[in-house]
Amino acid sequence: MHILIIHQAFASLDEPGGTRHYEFARLLAARGHQVTVIASPVSYITGAPTPSAFGTSPISRGNGGGWEGVWILRARVYSAHHKSFFHRIIAFFSFMISSFWIGLGVKNVDLVWGTSPPIFQGMTAWLLARLKRAKFLFEVRDLWPQFAVAVGVLKNPILIRMSEWLERFLYRRADRVMVNSPGFITHVTSRGARRVELIPNGADPSMFDPSNDGADFRRANHLEDKFVALYAGAHGMSNDLNAVLDAAKLLMDENRIQIVLLGDGKEKPALQARAAQMRLSNVSFVSSVPKSEMPNALAAADACIAILKPFEEYKTTYPNKVFDYMAAGRAVVLAIDGVIREVVEAAQSGYFVEPGNASALASVIRKLASDKKKAREMGLNGRKYLEQNFSRKAIGEKLVELLEEMVGKKK
Repeated sequence: MHILIIHQAFASLDEPGGTRHYEFARLLAARGHQVTVIASPVSYITGAPTPSAFGTSPISRGNGGGWEGVWILRARVYSAHHKSFFHRIIAFFSFMISSFWIGLGVKNVDLVWGTSPPIFQGMTAWLLARLKRAKFLFEVRDLWPQFAVAVGVLKNPILIRMSEWLERFLYRRADRVMVNSPGFITHVTSRGARRVELIPNGADPSMFDPSNDGADFRRANHLEDKFVALYAGAHGMSNDLNAVLDAAKLLMDENRIQIVLLGDGKEKPALQARAAQMRLSNVSFVSSVPKSEMPNALAAADACIAILKPFEEYKTTYPNKVFDYMAAGRAVVLAIDGVIREVVEAAQSGYFVEPGNASALASVIRKLASDKKKAREMGLNGRKYLEQNFSRKAIGEKLVELLEEMVGKKK
C-alpha cells in the first residue's frame, strides 16, 4: 500500500513540533507499506527552514528524502506565516498549490491522507485522491474554522462562510474522517461526515524516562534547586500565556518556583516584552527544541502546564502536550476543561484549574511546590495511565488496521 500524506506542518524528531505523523509513518513503513509525505520546508513552530537536509527525490520534482520507507518531499511555501493572519493565509494557499503540483508526480498511490488544520491542504488531498482514483482519508486535528472564529483571528463573514463550506465539502467527500479527540465526533458528523474514526492523540512512552532529572537542561537554563513549572508548546493566541505571566506575578514571593515557557510562536515577542515590563524574574523563556530533545526538557520539570483560552470550543480538544507530560511522568497543571480534563482526572495525574483564572493557576503551582512527593506521585500515575490507554504504538496499530481496511490490505 502506498500512502501519500499532505501535511504542511509535518515534523520529524530533529524538528520542534508534534511528531504524531512521523511516528505513524515509521510504523506504516515498518509494516511494509510505502509512505510519501509532502511537507513545508519551513518550520510551522519557528518559521525557520527545517533542519533536515534532503537530497533529490527520485519520485517527484523538488527536494526530498526519507528514512526506511518514508519519503519526505518539500513543497515551496510563503515563509512569513508568523507575521499576521493574512500572511498565514497566504502561506496556507501557497502550500496548497505547490503540494498539489508535487503530488501529481507521486505514482501508484492507494490512499491520500489530508490533515487539518490548515484545512486548505485538505482540498489538495481530495483532488489528488480523485485524480489518482485513490481512497481519501481526511484527518481533523482541530476544528477549523470554528477555533479561528472563537479566538478572533477569522472575522470576515464571507471568509467564514467559505471556510465552513469547504469544511462540509471535505467531510462529505472523505471516504473516512479521522479525529484525534472524541470531542470532535459530534461536530464532524453534524456537518456531513459519513464514517468517523477516532485515532486519538497519545505519546510514545519509550521516548521518555520518568527517572531522568533533566540535570543538563536545568544547568543550561540556570534552574538548579528550583521547583520548575514548565509550559512546552506554541506561543500563540490560543495558548493564553498571559494568564501564566499573571500567575507568575502572584508567585514572586516564592523564590524557589520558576516558570519556564519553552517554545516559539507569533505571540512570544509580546510575552517577553510584558514579562520584562512586569519584572518577572521567575519566568524563563527558552527557544523551541527538537522533539528528540523534549524528553530531557520535560524531565527538568517538576510540573507541566497545559493551558488554552477559556473558550467553550476548546473543551473538545486532546492537546498533544498533555500526553507528552504524562509520558514523561510529570504532574499536569491543566487549565483546559472538557474531554482532556476527563483523561487527567481519570489518571489522577494532576490538578484542573479553571481556564483564565491566574489566581487559581498560581495556587495550584504553589500547592505542588509545597508537596513535591505528591507531584511525583501524580506524574507516575499519569505515566502508568498513558501506557495502558494512550501509547502511540497501540494507537498506531489501530491506524494501520484502519488504512489496510480502507485499501483492502494491499501491500
